[in-house]
Amino acid sequence: MNNFGLDIWSNKNFIIQDGEIKLNFKCMPSLLDITNAIRSKDVKGPMILRFPHLIQRQIKTLYSYFSKAIDENSYQGSFNAVFPLKVNQFPSVVEAITTKGKKYNYGLEAGSKAELILAMSQTPNGANITVNGFKDTEMLTLAFIAAQSGHNITVTIEGLNELESIIDIASTSSLKIPNIGIRIRLHSAGSGIWAKSGGMDAKFGLTSTEIIEAINLLKNANLLDRFSMIHFHIGSQMSDISPLKKALREAGNIYAELKKMGANSLSSINIGGGLAVEYNQHIQSHARNYSIDEFASSVVFLLGEIMDAKGVKHPDIFTESGRYISASHAVLITPVLELFSQDYQEKLLNFKKNNPPLIEELKELNRLLNNTNCIEYLHDALDHMESLFTLFDLGYIDLQDRSNAEILVHNIIKKALYLKSSNPTNELEQLQTKLQERYLINASIFQSLPDYWGLGQQFPVMPIHYLNTTPIRAASLWDITCDSDGEIGFNPEKPLYLHDINTDEEDYFLGFFNVGAYQETLGMNHNLFTHPNEYTININDTDYTITNEIKSKNILDILDSIGYNKDSILKKLKTDLLKSDFITEKEKSGTLSKLETFLEQNGYLRTTN
Repeated sequence: MNNFGLDIWSNKNFIIQDGEIKLNFKCMPSLLDITNAIRSKDVKGPMILRFPHLIQRQIKTLYSYFSKAIDENSYQGSFNAVFPLKVNQFPSVVEAITTKGKKYNYGLEAGSKAELILAMSQTPNGANITVNGFKDTEMLTLAFIAAQSGHNITVTIEGLNELESIIDIASTSSLKIPNIGIRIRLHSAGSGIWAKSGGMDAKFGLTSTEIIEAINLLKNANLLDRFSMIHFHIGSQMSDISPLKKALREAGNIYAELKKMGANSLSSINIGGGLAVEYNQHIQSHARNYSIDEFASSVVFLLGEIMDAKGVKHPDIFTESGRYISASHAVLITPVLELFSQDYQEKLLNFKKNNPPLIEELKELNRLLNNTNCIEYLHDALDHMESLFTLFDLGYIDLQDRSNAEILVHNIIKKALYLKSSNPTNELEQLQTKLQERYLINASIFQSLPDYWGLGQQFPVMPIHYLNTTPIRAASLWDITCDSDGEIGFNPEKPLYLHDINTDEEDYFLGFFNVGAYQETLGMNHNLFTHPNEYTININDTDYTITNEIKSKNILDILDSIGYNKDSILKKLKTDLLKSDFITEKEKSGTLSKLETFLEQNGYLRTTN
C-alpha cells in the first residue's frame, strides 16, 4: 500500500506529487501548504478542511450518470435529488450544496422541525424539499406554511395518523396543502450495517393494507390530487446492488398498481439514499460491488421496464443520497504529538566505562549492520536481548544496562526494516506487526470519527507529507482522550504503516479522508473536547483562498454549552487566585493573565503541536 490505497478510495480527487498529497484540481495545492498556512496563525490541534468543489463534482457526477441512463433507455421521467440534512447540517456544507447544486435545482430533505426550518430558509426557489421521519401536528403545519410560502415541498407520511393530521389541518386552515408522499414498507431489505432500514420489520413505512387505506382516506377527503410520490429506503451505504434491484421491482409494481387505482397525480418514486462511498484502503475489502454508472442504469432500466409492461407513464426519479454527495468534501488534519518509541533514540544511550559483554556485542552489531548481514545480526540482537532480560531478572545487570540494551535492539530492528523495506522477508513483516508503533494524535476519535468508535467504520488515513519515503512502522493511533476506546488499533488484515519521525524536531500530519458525512453531526464532547476549527478552501487556476473560518469553542463556552454558568466559573477562578497566599501580588497579575489565555483556548493540546 505504497500510496495508502489512493487509487481505491480517492476517486482521483487527490494525488501524490513531490512527496505530498495534493488536490487534483486547478492549481493543485498541497494539504501540507494549506495546513501550514492555517497553523501560521497560531492555530493548534485538529482542523477540518472543506473543499466545496468536491461537492460540486459529486452532484455533477450523479446527475450526468442518471442523464446518460435516461437517454440510453429512452426514459420519459426526470431525475431529481435532495440532500438529507441529517448527514451534515453545518452551514458551510449546506451553502456548498445549495450553491453548487443550483444548476440542477438540488433540494434538501428534512427529518425534524429544526431541519425543516433550515430547509425552508436555505432551499433555492423551485428546488424540492422532502420531509421524512415521524411528525406531529406542529411539524405538519410547518410543511403547510412552507407550501404557502411557495416551496415545492412533499411530506412523506410514515403512518396513517400523520395522514389523518394532514387531512385535519387541510380542513381547518386556509394554508396551501403540500404535496403528499407515502413511505412504503417493502418486503425487500438492503445490505450492510444499515440493512434494517428495509424489510417488513423496518422502522418506517406503510404495509400494503395501510397503503390502500391511505388511498381511501385521501379520496374521502378530496386530497388524492395532492398524492404525488411514493418513497422507500433500504439502507445507508449499500454494499450490494442486488437488494436494490429487488426493491425497485417491488416499489415499481406498487407504483403502477396505485396509478391504476386512480392516483392520477402520483408522478414520482423516491428511492431514498444509500449510494455507497468507498472508505477502504485495501484492495481485498471494497465497500460496494457496483459503480455509479451501474447504479443509475439499474434504477432507470428497471423502473422503465416495469412501467412499460404495466402501461404506465414513467415516473420522475428522486434520490436522497447524502453520504455520496458530502463524504469526500471534508478532510480531518491532525498533528502527531508523539511516537511512543521516542525513548529509544540513540542519543539516549548512556554507556558505562565497563559494560556487560552482551551490551558491547550489541554496540558492534548496531555499528556494523548492513544490507548483507542485517538478518543475521538481527537474529543475534534478539537473542542477546532475551539473555539480557534474564540477566536483569537475576540481578546481574542494572536498569541502565537494560535501557541501553532496549535502545540498541530497537535501533537494530529499525535499521533492518529500512534496509529490507524494498523486499521485506516474512520474518520482518511479522516483526513489524509485533513491534507496533503508537502514534498519539492531537484529536478525539469520539468527536471527529464517531462512526469508527460506534460502528467500526474505517476511514482512509495517510500522512499528508513524507510520501517519497517508505513507511515502515506498523501503526496504532491513540487519541488524547482518557479512554482506552480512543484508539485505532493496527489491523494485520488491513495494515497501516507510517513513518518513523522524531516529533521533537519535525511536524508529522495525518489526514483522515471521507469524513464529511455524519461524523460532525454525531461527534460527541467526550472529555469536553469540542469541534475542531474548520475552514473552507476555494481553489482556482492560480491559487487558493481560505474562507469561512469557524473556530472551536473555547473552554468556558464548552462548559457553558452543557449548562454551567461561564461567568460564575470565571469569577470563582479569579477570586480563588486573588485570595491565594502562595504567590505575590505581582505574580497574581501574570498568573491571572495566563489563566485567562488558557480559558480562551479550545482544550486541544498546544505544548508541542
